[in-house]
Amino acid sequence: MRYRFPLPRRLAGALAACVTTAGVLATPALAAPPRAADTGGVTEVRNMVPPVPPTGSTIGPSERAVHGRRVAPAQLPPLKPATPPHDPAATAGQEAAPRPASCNPADFGSRTGSALVAFVKASSIDCVNSLFAVTGTDAHSIFREARMATIARAFTSAAKTYGGGNAAHVWQLVLFLRAGYYVQFYNPSDVGPYDAALTAATARGLDAFFARPHSKDVTSANGDILGDVIILTDSADLQDRYLNVYRRVLDGYNSSYDAVTSMVAAVNDVYTPLWRGNWNTAYVSAVTAHPGIIGTLNAFALHHVDQLGTDRAYLDSNAGMNLARYVEHPALRTRVRPLVKSLLQASKITGPTAQLWVAVATQLDSYDRAGCSYYGVCDLAGQLARAALPITHACDATHTLRAQALTAADLDATCAGVLAQDPYFHALVKDQGPIPGQHVSTIQLVVFASRADYQTYAGAMFGVSTDNGGITLVGNPADPGNQPISIMYQKDYDDGFVARIWNLNHEYTHYLDARDDMKGDFTQQTSVPDVWWIEGLAEYISYGYRGITDDQAVTEAGKHTYTLSTLFQNTYANSDLTRTYPWGYLAVRYMMEKHPADIQRMLGHFRVGDYPGGHAVYDPGIGTRYDADFDEWLTACAAGACAVPGAYGLRHGGLRPVR
Repeated sequence: MRYRFPLPRRLAGALAACVTTAGVLATPALAAPPRAADTGGVTEVRNMVPPVPPTGSTIGPSERAVHGRRVAPAQLPPLKPATPPHDPAATAGQEAAPRPASCNPADFGSRTGSALVAFVKASSIDCVNSLFAVTGTDAHSIFREARMATIARAFTSAAKTYGGGNAAHVWQLVLFLRAGYYVQFYNPSDVGPYDAALTAATARGLDAFFARPHSKDVTSANGDILGDVIILTDSADLQDRYLNVYRRVLDGYNSSYDAVTSMVAAVNDVYTPLWRGNWNTAYVSAVTAHPGIIGTLNAFALHHVDQLGTDRAYLDSNAGMNLARYVEHPALRTRVRPLVKSLLQASKITGPTAQLWVAVATQLDSYDRAGCSYYGVCDLAGQLARAALPITHACDATHTLRAQALTAADLDATCAGVLAQDPYFHALVKDQGPIPGQHVSTIQLVVFASRADYQTYAGAMFGVSTDNGGITLVGNPADPGNQPISIMYQKDYDDGFVARIWNLNHEYTHYLDARDDMKGDFTQQTSVPDVWWIEGLAEYISYGYRGITDDQAVTEAGKHTYTLSTLFQNTYANSDLTRTYPWGYLAVRYMMEKHPADIQRMLGHFRVGDYPGGHAVYDPGIGTRYDADFDEWLTACAAGACAVPGAYGLRHGGLRPVR
């Protein structure tokens, strides 16, 4: 994915997104569709990394493609489970919050004291989540310290009577605090400073919550709230204070949790403060002085190896990863080394236990490389490549496949499919070939055998987040040694992609677009709102080339949700999954069919790196002039005009799906 602002954590209907941690991002990428005690001693400590953003984005592993940035393997955060659509039954029996008449920043910023508390409590979860995105005067009005302290006091009051559900609207209060810490970290000049008084006020609420017996309830209602309260311990940089809570949650996990999705997610949320706490000196000192968490993580990893190979494998591998991370700290290394070596010996680089092995080995490679021979992880990159990608196949001089399990027929079909896509792409965008001076001339197509293998190996091998449907790294086109690479995986059923390689044609379009249409690196390419083009083109090419109707786009067209001028404003910050992909498809298709000259004028600017000029073609250039016609076109599209007749590749000797 190209980097986007991560949107709210538990949006209704949202899916888990790839989670990147600001401050540790490296090269740009293109992707497709992962706290009752006194307050004495509480000091203000700011981490080197920001508070955790909302971890469920509206752009995620719908298994359409999104754009992001790479992170170093050692910096990859714990894997996240997919967040399912909101289940109304999960909150059955809870007192419903009276919904406010509106949900705008001004609604929060204009209130103080008890009026603010009442409004926050009466807001929906989605409404409070929207506050993660505020900036400027809104950020100051809503989240300055006095207002955060007001909500922290309300949280403490509600937490003291916590009954295991949201009857007192504690969830909204917790999310407000999380949002405030998040916004203040990124916009300190907007919000103003936070000091130890706020930290202490937040700690009082956290202490009260964890002291309540119902905070241990294994229910959907408690899981929803518990997960966000655990994340709040990290937002407030209080990881050292709640080591015993983290141990309690991990020790409490058993098979009874597995039927309660939110409780499994809450257990996994513990890994966030444990992992990120390594940047907090108070946390490292606390672990050194009271290392019980080390034994807890080790026991969890050993006792739950049965989860490896299942859809809850991340619970076990994240325990091993967090344990291995402690070798970073000299004071902990002697204690941790034999434990992680035993975890490696209890797992293997391939097979059902590979996720644990790889999670542990990558941390050791990053934080104790000098001791690699002790663990048996020297030349880790080579070990992983040989184990996970044993197949290398050249389609031609510029296209190379690296695969885990593709058959000879799969390899031939994949090569034929992507090579035949080039003329289809050129005919649509009418480019003049590769942009001069760009080093985007070759492509490696990496294909893992399954989503589980992708999640196991891709982060360790390529430094990418894997809570997505694939990723394409274009790199730095100015570097003569640049090597673009698309990283994908096979699905376990045939849904129209060659060899079941999910998002193959979407990802390959990102490569072609970067090579022939969009000069420069990720920062340049997204310096203006052009996500409607980037993602819409990839969807338009993928569906059109394969001769498949985008049924979701057709359905959306019938809803008339967005004007074209609104879609022209699409960014990764303001667009959800639906607005980005099916609506991006609709915007690009309309412009291609009805206004191809405008597309060519826009691309004429993009191809020379003039992104403001390209943006000006449609905003303010076109503006709202096409909105009425687009609306009529949507009606026709929904009535059948957007059906796609037959696959281009099959008509031109390629694209022969393996079934």
